[in-house]
Amino acid sequence: MKLPSSSATVLNKENMRHMITMSDFTRSEMDDMLELMTLLKDARRDNAIPQLFKNKSVAMIFEAGSTRTRVSFETAATLLGGHGLFLSPRDIHLGGKESIDDTARVLSRMCDILMARTNSGETTTALTQMSTVPVINGLDCVYHPTQMLADIFTMQEHMPEGKKLEDLTVAFMGDATDVCRSLLLTCTKYGMKFKQIGPKKYQMQEEWLKVADVNCELTGASYEITDDVSKISECDVVYGDSFYWVTQLDEKEERLSAFMPDYVITKELMEAAKPGAILMHCLPANDKEEVTREALEGPYSVAFDQAENRLTAQMAILIYFTHKYSINPTEETLAYHKNRIESFLKTL
Repeated sequence: MKLPSSSATVLNKENMRHMITMSDFTRSEMDDMLELMTLLKDARRDNAIPQLFKNKSVAMIFEAGSTRTRVSFETAATLLGGHGLFLSPRDIHLGGKESIDDTARVLSRMCDILMARTNSGETTTALTQMSTVPVINGLDCVYHPTQMLADIFTMQEHMPEGKKLEDLTVAFMGDATDVCRSLLLTCTKYGMKFKQIGPKKYQMQEEWLKVADVNCELTGASYEITDDVSKISECDVVYGDSFYWVTQLDEKEERLSAFMPDYVITKELMEAAKPGAILMHCLPANDKEEVTREALEGPYSVAFDQAENRLTAQMAILIYFTHKYSINPTEETLAYHKNRIESFLKTL
């Protein structure tokens, strides 16, 4: 006897959406996510988080390790009454013994949402092709949308009194990383002024500037790509990230030579920024390289608030992308199935 999938989450999937980049969403949709984060953060303070992910699971695929992404998603699922499954390359056969398509199809029938931290955008895109549940990009070396949601929320929490997000000028110190790219596109979508400050060799590629140009036309935002550190004096937010990543260890010495000491975030550099400027960092921080420990621990640093907001963001994401598809049984339905199963068990 062939039966259709019994997963309640594969029903009524019209207009299902994935989260690959924040560029996929309107300003209004992003504002809705930020408002949901505010409500959830308030609920967490009162230890009163509603169980809106109850009896649901998030499959967390990790091709690369991450402290904040794993802990925030797993904890978010638990706080909301659900469950997070950590799936490393040792646990599943993604793209190896089993195709990415088949992995997506199987996980979709068992879980309510997929989160993937992959080594390439192609893998993330491939997961979306066959998944019948929302796919969340937890970083794919091209975009980092979950980080962006936490970042914009953190800016909103700490921006100077009387300012709006579109009034902010954000400086990213360093290389054109996936975080820098995502920040450029997200900030310009919000109408902010964005600056990447770093050596010419490591500045943002033209293809991404063209995308930012479209945002600027729509929102009145602007950007500047420069090697002039003195531009920090115009900035409300100073954002740091590693000067090299695990896939660039063979370039480590060359990169450190190019970035240090001019582009290191120090106490002195923060004092040169606008009055009330904040220091952000997506972490982990190499505090003897791109940022000093003195700066990271300074009164202007919100890096650990920012890290905590990853949890707030993931709670919002799990709810935002699944609430429309939730099937909430009535007491009568629960009793019906309970009685049927218990009656059968009595015959065994």
